[in-house]
Amino acid sequence: MTASLKVIAPGLQTTVQDIGRIGHQRLGIPVSGALDTTALRAANIVAGNAPGMAGLEMAMSGPTLEVMADSVRVAVAGGTTELQIISDSGETRRVPPLHSARLVRGERIRIGGVAGSAVAYLAIEGGMDLPPFLGSLSTYVRGSFGGFEGRALREGDVLPLAAPGAVERSEVRLGGLELLPLARVRVVLGPQHDDFTAEALERLVTTDYTVTREADRMGLRLAGAKLDHVKGHNIVSDGIAPGAIQVPGNGLPIVLLADRQSTGGYPKIATVASADLPGLGRVSPGARIRFEAVPVAAAEAARRELEGLIAGLAARLEAVGGDEIDPEKLMSHNLISGVVDGGG
Repeated sequence: MTASLKVIAPGLQTTVQDIGRIGHQRLGIPVSGALDTTALRAANIVAGNAPGMAGLEMAMSGPTLEVMADSVRVAVAGGTTELQIISDSGETRRVPPLHSARLVRGERIRIGGVAGSAVAYLAIEGGMDLPPFLGSLSTYVRGSFGGFEGRALREGDVLPLAAPGAVERSEVRLGGLELLPLARVRVVLGPQHDDFTAEALERLVTTDYTVTREADRMGLRLAGAKLDHVKGHNIVSDGIAPGAIQVPGNGLPIVLLADRQSTGGYPKIATVASADLPGLGRVSPGARIRFEAVPVAAAEAARRELEGLIAGLAARLEAVGGDEIDPEKLMSHNLISGVVDGGG
């Protein structure tokens, strides 16, 4: 019997995501991937996977999944979201975020409301046995490709697992990693900041903006001070970088995220530093954010710091219940060798 997870309840918007479908924007194919790549990679490390392996991205509320395998090991990361394990008898135990947990056949994983973040991630030891599309398992719902049948999970779906059962080892936890939304977001001005008035550039970094309800995996529409153009609001379409801040004719900025289009014809006043994109992916409608302009060198240094943090997470794992961790055994599961550039 193939090891799998059966979807009892799908959650609001649960999709398969990895770090993205990198290298195909020239063909008009979005990068997609996790909104919060830091949370995904942390969950994978705790579960015993390479950091970039695909997991389940859960927006606002998570799924209930039944284990259809001899055993499975999982971990959740994102804000303060925890998971519940429900036994055959109905008993429930709670597992904090960034703690691994082993389940056996018939038990259920339940993740209710995603807490402290707009998104959370469920990593499954060994990953899912799904066919990649252009080298990635990331789901692009608008295009109906990638992930599980190119869509969000539905009740009754059965997710095939790559591993027949959980590896025999102690459960672990990862402390000291905060995965909360950002209130202050670093940006590099440009590439078309000279298409805006001096007053608009000042407003961008001195006033708060509110995330509207028109926010999704493609981008965040913001409400706040209008940003005035000096050359009109249309330009010849050019490439869209991750975190590009477009300003259409109404003067209100749009921050483009994982499912962004590959090109666009509105001036881009600034671009979010890649190190802050995971934190920006955590913000929910109604949240207030403020931008801070930094030079390119500072944005690059922040990204190096983030990658150094991710690379060192495996060494910070602690055994749950006082068991000793065997470093050689942990390293045999390729916990840190898969660190890649998640900036798209």
